[in-house]
Amino acid sequence: MISEKMLKGLNEQIKHEMESAYIYLSMAAYFYDEGYDGMAQWMKAQANEEMEHAMRFFNHIQERDGRIELLAIEKPKKEWGSPLDVFQAAYEHEKFITSKIHDLVKLAKTEEDYAASIMLQWFVEEQVEEEANASQVVQTLERIGTAGHALVMVDRELGKRE
Repeated sequence: MISEKMLKGLNEQIKHEMESAYIYLSMAAYFYDEGYDGMAQWMKAQANEEMEHAMRFFNHIQERDGRIELLAIEKPKKEWGSPLDVFQAAYEHEKFITSKIHDLVKLAKTEEDYAASIMLQWFVEEQVEEEANASQVVQTLERIGTAGHALVMVDRELGKRE
């Protein structure tokens, strides 16, 4: 049986993951509007990943006979000043999600919820990758600045993500 505290935390994480998908879709919409279709594709792929993450939490709760509660999500930001601003926001958001995963890991230990601990370990590892991916793009965009030809090349490269 899953404890009420753990159930509440996991339901909140579903919300965070769904908000993440919504944020990344908003970023994709911004990029399409700005003519960066490759960056938009990268963000759409990221949004799909976040939906998969939400479903992992959803399924974990359901498999343990917990009550799934879908919480309200906020309207995401829709304007940024540049591609760098967008990816910096994505990187900061991934760090926020990492902190939420770490909070859940601590809670699982406190609640002696070994099943949640095992499931959450996957997310701990995933967040290392998520932060590294966003950070790498930020570093690239910082190096190239506003050079149009370089932005086109980065856009093309990021569009290869599926």
